[in-house]
Amino acid sequence: MTGLRWGILATGGIAHAFASDLRTAALDLVAVGSRSVESGERFAAEFEVPRVHGSYEALVDDPDVDIIYVSTPHPLHAENAILALEHGKHVLVEKPFALTGTEAASIRDVAARTGLLAMEAMWTRYLPHMIRVRELVESGALGEIRAVLADHTQKISTDPAHRLNNLDLGGGALLDLGIYPVSFAWDMLGAPVSVTATATIGATGVDDEVATIFTHAGGALSTSLSASHAGGPNTAHVIGTEARIDIDQTWYTPTTFRLVGSDGALQEAYESHIQGRGMQFQALAAERYVASGSNDSDILPIDETVAIMGTLDEVRRQIGLRYPSEG
Repeated sequence: MTGLRWGILATGGIAHAFASDLRTAALDLVAVGSRSVESGERFAAEFEVPRVHGSYEALVDDPDVDIIYVSTPHPLHAENAILALEHGKHVLVEKPFALTGTEAASIRDVAARTGLLAMEAMWTRYLPHMIRVRELVESGALGEIRAVLADHTQKISTDPAHRLNNLDLGGGALLDLGIYPVSFAWDMLGAPVSVTATATIGATGVDDEVATIFTHAGGALSTSLSASHAGGPNTAHVIGTEARIDIDQTWYTPTTFRLVGSDGALQEAYESHIQGRGMQFQALAAERYVASGSNDSDILPIDETVAIMGTLDEVRRQIGLRYPSEG
């Protein structure tokens, strides 16, 4: 055990995946909070969690919990994260960090006031293969980065009642899927200086497909395609003047990549060998940040998380998408 005692807020599918990886990493999962005691008890039995709370308020009041993983639907992230922070708990908030940039900033401001960690659970950034990609880029092995290409395309249910097709729940391709390539473009090239976006709006009012083109400093370009009703290659590429990195399917999960020179020669081949899904690496990072007293991520700082949400706001403005909670 590294010291922090984890609580999980809500018991959906992503909470199950995260709990499994906490156990893989032998981290201390001590409590779960659910609006349904029955759901909480089933979750606790599956993952051997010692305490079940029948409300989120009871979970954040638990004195034996240090950090809470917020895994509710997108429109509840800000409310739930702030509730935990106001009760003295660090938070790891499932991506997207919030529904809007304004909500994201509100979480950041409460974390700053309370002196606590608020971190987006963009787990891809913490995976070993992504750490190595970042090392290669920063070393200059690719030369000057000129382009980043990535897609996140899945065939998910077309049932209008499905969460991803429900505008009230922040459904659509952008927040569930597009956040990955958009965050990746930021990671590789920094903030975009211009944003162009287009989308197909489906029958329920959510974005079924969304494509973006960003211009970054020095004229570098990034492109993304996200879709919720059609599966694509799910690969990513970082293209530099001296070499490129080709990240294989599925690029945002533990996978393989190749560093290929401009002459086509293979310079490095990387293979991921990890236990579990890989969500434990963000949890381990969160524990390190708290232990060091920094209360911010050096891989995805809170200010960058808020700015990325602002970029998603601009994408939504261009495609004409507003959530009911925005008024």
